[in-house]
Amino acid sequence: MPYEVVLGLLIPLAGTTLGAAMVFCMRNRLSTEVERALTGFAAGVMVAASVWSLLVPAMEASAAWGKLAFVPAAMGFWVGTLFLLALDHLIPHLHLGENMPEGPSTQLASTTLMVLAVTLHNLPEGMAVGVVFAGWMSGSSTISLTGAMALALGIAIQNFPEGAVISLPLRAEGSSRARAFLGGFGSGVVEPVGALLTIAFAAQLVPYLPYLLGFAAGAMMYVVVEELVPEMAEGSHSHTGVLMFVVGFTLMMALDVALG
Repeated sequence: MPYEVVLGLLIPLAGTTLGAAMVFCMRNRLSTEVERALTGFAAGVMVAASVWSLLVPAMEASAAWGKLAFVPAAMGFWVGTLFLLALDHLIPHLHLGENMPEGPSTQLASTTLMVLAVTLHNLPEGMAVGVVFAGWMSGSSTISLTGAMALALGIAIQNFPEGAVISLPLRAEGSSRARAFLGGFGSGVVEPVGALLTIAFAAQLVPYLPYLLGFAAGAMMYVVVEELVPEMAEGSHSHTGVLMFVVGFTLMMALDVALG
């Protein structure tokens, strides 16, 4: 595997790791307003990445379809959405700030369920990075190495606050700093693993690359709408989450267009 791909797969994990390491520097969990801001930022990055890094290349790769070039991307988008919907019902997890877990009944500790929730959130991000790098490795003219790196960097940037958002609450609930850090770090490990698995399958499915790009976009958008948007809007009325959404969207859009 080219070293550029290995580097690209590790960049998002580095963002999560650095964020989780905040537990060694901060004593208290993040305030509600800060969590709302970070969640809005992450949502903005993921929406922009879904559009510019995944859906647009998917439609460009289907240019031969003419006016129906959107069809492969749309079909993949739906499959990705339904895939995450299925995981949401099959894997027990607990979102931050909630008391009732989702998915099947389980005796797992709340801290474990929170880590599973963030892991479920990170899976489509890893798949997105894997699909884009698989496209570059296949020689696709619609995906460049700099564009793939831009996606990896953008996800790493939004993974930094995610790592802190999972490790600091774990610490606040009584976990040791080391255990809280491992919880945040572990939630990010699924990204390079998911990316590697996606590359392994995508290598055999290069003709279906537009569908795979749409699949990753659908999975990411499911997470944004089902999880991040409600979290950034919960509590007393505030515009913080919306403004940080715009910041994240603008940053990811600029990275993809400038480097892609």
